[in-house]
Amino acid sequence: KSNNYPNAPYKNGNRSAHYTCAMVLYLGNDRIYIAQETMEGCLINKIEEARGTGGFGYDPIFVSEGYDKTFAELGDDIKNKISHRAIATQKLCKFLLK
Repeated sequence: KSNNYPNAPYKNGNRSAHYTCAMVLYLGNDRIYIAQETMEGCLINKIEEARGTGGFGYDPIFVSEGYDKTFAELGDDIKNKISHRAIATQKLCKFLLK
């Protein structure tokens, strides 16, 4: 076990993790719109305990704040409401529809 964590508090303990999504809409040199969102959570204790088949990448080992299932176990309806990508996309779409 590593004890090489930075000397700082973690939002969700020493297994804290987050996803970040940054979307950029470039409309010319003086017109740039950026939508950035993060999704906070934590990693499961052991990789052997990975759960779920939905999603990709870290989804089977990432538990989002407020949930007791991994992101791979959550249904698309929930994931499309709470994910960092979904929220950034919604903000970008809202800007485009102005």
